[in-house]
Amino acid sequence: MNQRPDLDQLSADQLRALATELFDRVETKDRALVRSNVIIEKLTHEVAILKRHKFARRSEQLDAVQGKLLDELIDSDLAAIEVELDQAMTEEQKVARPKQQPKRTPLPPEMPRTLIHHEPDNTQCQCGCQLQRIGEDVSEKLDYVPGEFTVERHIRGKWACNECETLIQAPVPPQVIDKGIPTAGLLAQVLVAKYADHLPLYRQERIFGRAGLEIPRSTLAEWVGACGVQLQPLVDALRNTLLEHSVLHADETPVSMLAPGKKKTHKAYVWAYCTTQFSDLKATVYDFAPSRAGEHARTFLGDWQGKLVCDDYAGYKVGFGNGITEIGCMAHYPESVFIRSKTSDRSADRRCSRSFVGIKYRLEFHDPGVRCSSDSRRLSRAKPMWQLKGGAWRDYQSAHCTRRAVVRSLDTVPIPV
Repeated sequence: MNQRPDLDQLSADQLRALATELFDRVETKDRALVRSNVIIEKLTHEVAILKRHKFARRSEQLDAVQGKLLDELIDSDLAAIEVELDQAMTEEQKVARPKQQPKRTPLPPEMPRTLIHHEPDNTQCQCGCQLQRIGEDVSEKLDYVPGEFTVERHIRGKWACNECETLIQAPVPPQVIDKGIPTAGLLAQVLVAKYADHLPLYRQERIFGRAGLEIPRSTLAEWVGACGVQLQPLVDALRNTLLEHSVLHADETPVSMLAPGKKKTHKAYVWAYCTTQFSDLKATVYDFAPSRAGEHARTFLGDWQGKLVCDDYAGYKVGFGNGITEIGCMAHYPESVFIRSKTSDRSADRRCSRSFVGIKYRLEFHDPGVRCSSDSRRLSRAKPMWQLKGGAWRDYQSAHCTRRAVVRSLDTVPIPV
């Protein structure tokens, strides 16, 4: 440590030189202090991140506000379960069940009304007397056209015979939701907006509010669940029609699913099955499953036998050999081949792969007549070129790729038709 000089014995020039030296030292230490503070902040931030990774929660959880976004799904499921239970009950059980009077808010009187009268076809009593109208039952159904609510007022007259006291009345028109207020048009609007236009129910709630009537989101969710049960026979009929085709496409995509009783989501899957672009029937059936297990595909296909166009996912392979023929997806084949190539010249892989796979694109895009022609013509044009390129492709694979890299060789991949 330097000894402090005696300032009284220093001359003016020495004092000025000492002051300059001290200023330089202070400036140097200030720069060092700023650099040290920056490093300390950086290290503190890194330590906080490491602590978060090691000690914080490993999984993302939904808070109370986010959880409300999934309430409509729960309400839909509960409504669907209630409808299924009602359908499973016998008439005796329905009679013995205590009746609950629904607390329903009357429809606003300012809404335009359409009167629909339901009267018996014949007002002549079996005893020969003329029936007299003694009253009526009135029920109101809520209808919707884009931007405006209307009310259908159904009037069912009561007709009685003065002689034999017979009472007749027109039957109640069938409804999608028994004793509900929505018409089939309003239910179709909610379903199309939710599933075709991708409008969540909370947004539809606001749209309906601007139109003059706020329908709670929970009510909309109940309608969706009840409609799902009523539409299930159509889904089953479409599936049976779909399985009558000999060639189908299949694929699956992940979706987030809220775990029952927990505020956590896990990965579920929606499986899609559709006909080919050359089929007269353009149909797609979506099958929800809680996992990606191959048993879901086998359950949906059942005893179906035909050609299945899919990717290289192992879940489909169990069905191959049981009457199902695999048609490899050409969108996945080139990448899966050269992704594990042992050669460092990846450009050579791509050139050979493009040359091999480009046959299909040249045939269909440079010759539109082939794309729109029959299967026999497309096969007659494509097969010779595939066989010619196939030998060169197998030679290249054996020379440059490992055995595992060849996910599907030309011998096992059917020629696309």
